[in-house]
Amino acid sequence: MSQSAPLARLSDGVLVVSGYVDFDSVVALRRQGDALIASCSRALTVDLGALENAHSVVLSLLLCWRRLAAGRSIELSFRGVSDRLASLAALSNLEDELPGFAPGSEIPTH
Repeated sequence: MSQSAPLARLSDGVLVVSGYVDFDSVVALRRQGDALIASCSRALTVDLGALENAHSVVLSLLLCWRRLAAGRSIELSFRGVSDRLASLAALSNLEDELPGFAPGSEIPTH
């Protein structure tokens, strides 16, 4: 199975993250997301449903985006969190830092 390059894009007010994220690709993905978050002025949902993997660098990336959003007074939440990524967050005691990661906190998709 081939791995897709990671991509962040805005779609109907949602930051959609897709592809395979690893140490080699996370910096470029962070820059994409940083620019998109900086262009927003309201609450933003990050959709992780199209991520192809769960990795600790993804958690680091999401914490960076959360810090950037907070600095701009933008509420950032997450949806489409895989069980594996949620488990990584729980093992790192980060599920409360990332809205949408804690069990039962899934944001409705309308």
